[in-house]
Amino acid sequence: MQTPTKTTEISTENAADSQANEAHQEQLIRLQFYATAPYPCSYLDGRLARSQVATPAHQITNDHYSQLIKKGFRRSGEFVYRPYCDHCQACIAVRTEVEKFSPKRSHRRALVQHNNLQVSVAPLSFVQEHFELYQRYQRARHAGGGMDQDDRDQYAQFLLQSRVDTRLIEFRDPDQVLRMLSIIDILDDGLSSVYTFFDPDVAHASYGTYNVLWQIAKTKELGLPFLYLGYWIEASRKMAYKNHFQPLQTLIDGAWMPMADNNANKRNCETTQIRNDPQ
Repeated sequence: MQTPTKTTEISTENAADSQANEAHQEQLIRLQFYATAPYPCSYLDGRLARSQVATPAHQITNDHYSQLIKKGFRRSGEFVYRPYCDHCQACIAVRTEVEKFSPKRSHRRALVQHNNLQVSVAPLSFVQEHFELYQRYQRARHAGGGMDQDDRDQYAQFLLQSRVDTRLIEFRDPDQVLRMLSIIDILDDGLSSVYTFFDPDVAHASYGTYNVLWQIAKTKELGLPFLYLGYWIEASRKMAYKNHFQPLQTLIDGAWMPMADNNANKRNCETTQIRNDPQ
């Protein structure tokens, strides 16, 4: 496997010791959690969704978030949430076990195809060039989904506001044309893929695949075990790509287990959710 990580440095500290982790668990208990009102589901047509939100946002540190993501939470800007739907449990948190990952032929093709991309860490701040690429990506890939109408402030709230250890990664071609941008969080046991967008006008490109492979390689380089990929929904075509980066672990009833072992526990939209507040 070619490793497309030679051109950028991402530093991280070692995971906290067991005593510090116990302190973090105690701090989680002090957080409050509330359920939102129902809203239209972004992934399954005709469904209503709800979220459970962790508050207060300004007290959620990187240590807190590292614990919350293990319990199925994600973040959008400073908004930390997890699915909390009334009669649906289709959203399943997934993470790739990076040491066991072995690239497939299609992965190797993507690595060769885009191995000339130059990677750098940029400040987590507004750049017009980034925003214009985001707009082109949304209009081409997610037209009519709402995010294609995001203005500058909505973009910044979504991707540039963070209270955790976040990196903004640029991918440029040899002519210094910006082709892709990725937001990642560095956690105590892995990287979390927050959001990636890329040039939608390059024919036959495999930017999305290449980016996940880059993140897997970077997670390995940092000596961390997992790449958190967010939620996987079996019935959603938008989520299907995550299944290509096995082995995946899935969070079922509060426990992480290999995806191959949870067939008997698959969730669908007729399953009543068991709600447990973080402990």
